[in-house]
Amino acid sequence: MAANRKYQKTLAACYLGFVTQAIAANFAPLLFLTFRNSYGISLEKIALIPVVFYLTQLLIDLGATKFADKIGYRICVVTSQVVSAAGLVLLAVLPELLPSPFVGILVAVVLYAVGSGLVEVLVSPIVEACPFENKEGRMSLLHSFYCWGAVGVILGSTLFFAVFGIEHWRILTLIWALVPLVNVFQFLTCPIERLVEEDEGLPPHQLLRMPLIWMMILLMVCAGASETSMAQWASAFTESALGVSKTIGDLAGPCLFAVFMGISRMLYGKMSEQLNLARTMLCSGLLCVACYLVAALSPWPVLGLAGCALCGFSVGILWPGSISLSSQRCPRGGTAMFAFLALAGDLGGTVSPVVVGNLSELAGGNLKIGLLAATAFPVVLVTALFILNRRMRHTV
Repeated sequence: MAANRKYQKTLAACYLGFVTQAIAANFAPLLFLTFRNSYGISLEKIALIPVVFYLTQLLIDLGATKFADKIGYRICVVTSQVVSAAGLVLLAVLPELLPSPFVGILVAVVLYAVGSGLVEVLVSPIVEACPFENKEGRMSLLHSFYCWGAVGVILGSTLFFAVFGIEHWRILTLIWALVPLVNVFQFLTCPIERLVEEDEGLPPHQLLRMPLIWMMILLMVCAGASETSMAQWASAFTESALGVSKTIGDLAGPCLFAVFMGISRMLYGKMSEQLNLARTMLCSGLLCVACYLVAALSPWPVLGLAGCALCGFSVGILWPGSISLSSQRCPRGGTAMFAFLALAGDLGGTVSPVVVGNLSELAGGNLKIGLLAATAFPVVLVTALFILNRRMRHTV
């Protein structure tokens, strides 16, 4: 029990790590129109900002398979918070200092994207290595803090802009930078264990020869795609379906989606000891398919919005559940396995919104067509889970 209390500080640092990642992923998009109006940056250039963010994160995911174990968890995770704080601070000051504001924004984005990628790879194995029981529940609860961070960023920023005006966005950026800055000291002083001993983890080339790992990678690609396809287009979907303003669209779309996703992860965190993880994921995947179909096919806008929001609940367990399943089935996977899983999830989350947008454009701007096509992601996920469930029953 005393050991568990000692590792509560580690948990708190990891929770704040995911809040930091939520700030990195969700704050800058709230300023896109401000960047255009303040600096005269075209929308074509602004569209490159999330591309640069996610590509940087993908590169860090891939690189972490090589360097994370050699450098050590503590150095890497402290670095993640330092560069995240530095990136947010530079986002507030560099556009004013450099001849090209857009270059200043991109430099800042790359920095905090490096931090976000390191959080993605390292925080899950740090929690997995802690001597807690019910690790599936802990993992789900951990990942819920990304959701609450996203909700906090959207609501907090919206409130700040309403009270103080969006022209003071630089002050808010510096306020958000305090979160990773404070967390630097948390990670410097909390206990951090290795997931596996230095010579016991499987090297990347051995991991990639295992059919099970490829099944888990497929699950993560589909989990990331199922989550992000709806989350990234939730605001636009709400605005077009209900005819509301962007502010209401942000609150009723991505914010509501994140709330339901966070609730799902918290509930599983509390009830995980009574639930079978693989079966719960299968049921969640089926619910996700239904939500996509309701959002895409419903003739009533309010029902479509309900499908969008409930989709957040359905995808909640898919990402952390895939990580927990992988850890159960391949305990010697080590940091490389977590890095491959993060890479797969981010790849799905990067490609799928582009697919939805392009297909919607081909359909004359009909977003429902794009979301209908995106139903393929949860369908593939359900198929993979069904196959995995059958194999697990045969091996028990």
